[in-house]
Amino acid sequence: MPLFEYECLACHARFTEIVLPWEKGKTIQCPRCQGTRVKKLVSRFSYHQSEQDRLEKIDTRAPRDESYYRDDRNIGLWAKKRAKELGVDLGPKFEEVVEKARSGKILDEYDK
Repeated sequence: MPLFEYECLACHARFTEIVLPWEKGKTIQCPRCQGTRVKKLVSRFSYHQSEQDRLEKIDTRAPRDESYYRDDRNIGLWAKKRAKELGVDLGPKFEEVVEKARSGKILDEYDK
């Protein structure tokens, strides 16, 4: 969706407007004061990293603080990267255990 953020120069309200390709010349109007003197803002965006991208960036020898281990994805990625560095293929069972650990489901097996 072509969403753009604007700020009204009259009342300083910030708002988002959908501007479709065929509406590029459309006059943007502030929803608060109906003013048409607006400036386009630079919007925040996010970048999705694939698991492969994250694996390549992990340095398994770097010290980690406690917050690193709070993200379950990091633990599994670290284990995969370390196995790869050691040249070990632990097979599909390894992947299964890593996914259980990352999801927290591995603890269910120990509660029984």
